[in-house]
Formats: sequence, structure tokens, C-alpha cells
Amino acid sequence: MRHLNAGFKLGRKPAHRRATLRNLVTNLIERERITTTLTRAKAARPLAEHMITLGKRDTLHSRRQAAAFLMTALATQKLFNDVAPRFAERAGGYTRIVQAGRRIGDGARLAILELIGSELKKKEKKDKAARKEAPAEPEEKKAGG
Repeated sequence: MRHLNAGFKLGRKPAHRRATLRNLVTNLIERERITTTLTRAKAARPLAEHMITLGKRDTLHSRRQAAAFLMTALATQKLFNDVAPRFAERAGGYTRIVQAGRRIGDGARLAILELIGSELKKKEKKDKAARKEAPAEPEEKKAGG
């Protein structure tokens, strides 16, 4: 039975676990998409959603709470100026977890934790003709010695 076993310990002591989750949420807000292990993504998701809820309130108290949790001032500004207004009409479910296979080194299950509405944008490929028009400058040969 798993009575009273809620939450994820992540193999860390409480202070280290809190720091890890704070870093994950800060990076998620700054970059809008992060790749991490599935367990860490599941642990960070409720905290990220709570930060966005604080951003939607936009009071002095909520700004101070978010600033106390997030690691950088840039993340706090982006939360209140860009991220939270995007979800003003949405009543929850601001993040998505997409499973992304296994990590090569240790076989850990990977996941992509992303904000809804930050879908992957394909990079535009440069034309081959444009690359040929701008040849690279030849390097001068140096005498070995």
C-alpha cells in the first residue's frame, strides 16, 4: 500500500530537492521548454502551474511570492509580463509533459516539459544558392615549427 506517500523524493535531501525544483521551474519559465527526466517533470509541473497562477493574480503579494521562489529576476519579469497574460482565459493546465524516450547514458526516461502554446517551431533552412554566394574566407597557412 502507498498510503501517505505523495510527492517525489528524487533521491535528494529536502533542501537539494527544493533547489532542483526551483531551478527546473525557473528554466521552464525562461525557456518555455525543458528536457529532463520524467519523474522530475512530474514533480516540477504543479510548482510551475502554481507560479503561473500567481502571475495571473498580479498583486504585490503574488509578485513577492514568485520572486522568492524563482531564481532570477528575469524569470519573474517574464512570468508576469509574458507568460501569465497568455493564460488569462485558461483555468489551469498550463503545462504539457511529452515523453521523449530514454537517455543514452543510464536509460532514464526522458520527458519534455513545456508551456502550452509554445509549440516547436521548425527552423528555416537556408538556400544552397545563398550559401554558395558567400564563400568562406581562405585561412592563411602557418609554417609549422
